[in-house]
Amino acid sequence: MPNNIWIDGYEANQPQRVGSGQVAFELLKNINELDHENNYTILLPSKPFSDLPRERENWKYKILKPAKFWTKLIIPSYFYLTKNKPDLILSPTHYIPSWINCPRINIIFDLSFLRFPKMFKKDDLHKLTKWTKYSAKESEKIITISEASKKDIIKFYGISAKKITVAYPGYDSELYQPVIDEYLIEKTKKKYGIEGYYILFIGTIQPRKNLLRLIRVMDKIDECKLVIAGKIKGKGRAGWLNDEILEEPAKLGISDKIIFTEFVPNEDLPVLLSGSKAFILPSLWEGFGIPVAEAMACGTPVITSNVSSLPEVTGDGGLLVDPESDDQIEQAIRLLVTDKKLHDKLSKRALEQSKKFSWGKMASEVLKVTNSI
Repeated sequence: MPNNIWIDGYEANQPQRVGSGQVAFELLKNINELDHENNYTILLPSKPFSDLPRERENWKYKILKPAKFWTKLIIPSYFYLTKNKPDLILSPTHYIPSWINCPRINIIFDLSFLRFPKMFKKDDLHKLTKWTKYSAKESEKIITISEASKKDIIKFYGISAKKITVAYPGYDSELYQPVIDEYLIEKTKKKYGIEGYYILFIGTIQPRKNLLRLIRVMDKIDECKLVIAGKIKGKGRAGWLNDEILEEPAKLGISDKIIFTEFVPNEDLPVLLSGSKAFILPSLWEGFGIPVAEAMACGTPVITSNVSSLPEVTGDGGLLVDPESDDQIEQAIRLLVTDKKLHDKLSKRALEQSKKFSWGKMASEVLKVTNSI
């Protein structure tokens, strides 16, 4: 008999999906393709975006309003009011809905807020700390996105390893491929005001990404520029320490070396990656680091941190550095910009390493967990 499964689609139903939103969207898309046996109800706070899977016999959407107090009040209220109760609820949103007496599975991405609490807004930190602990303790099963995150969940919450499954995220393999069209690369570079050699950062601009240190390292490097492609986290909101990051190039007198593009459309990212000398992510902590996999799929060598999940994601497709060492970051950048032989060797290794990751594989692992309950 098929299971009646609810999925919290809140994070998936966003116009610009990054991080957890990207994972939630890809999971919905791939679960829909892989499983036609179980009955699914996708809970949303608004009308589904057009790129979400279309409704079919056992794939339906249920719009619940308002979006406020979504996991604490809205989903639990619907659960108790409806006659068609689920056999389990999957929450790819970091939190499970409260006060529900059916099995719940949640995806915990990382616990960076426990390692670097000062890098989070006070209100966000309180919510993350309280709700994640509740979700970890009350879930029937936990899915996380790296072995590093699994170890943290065990360490900080005392959760049994048997309760936790690692399911690596993937990337869009149709989009992220090496671009060899030099004309397109130069045209795209011109669009973003890029001239000459450059290294590329892709991700949300926030303190945990260690960009302030990276910008200061670039003050010592004349061989290339740094392109920072990413949404500015908390732009217009106090508390994210972004002003310092955005103002640092001017303070150092290197504004010509640092290019902030803000959000870049997906179709431009493989072109920028293919045109770069390296993708760099000197983050202090990552649950996985999807841009690392995307970069490697374009044959772009990676410079990233030797902490958290990043070594297991990168494999031998790049150079690992201590994120708190200016010298190591500087040396890695110089090597990949000036040593063509090393660059080409790591490019081949990066392409091979990227094959380990796909959204289909992640969805298959998630389905194994849901079907085991």
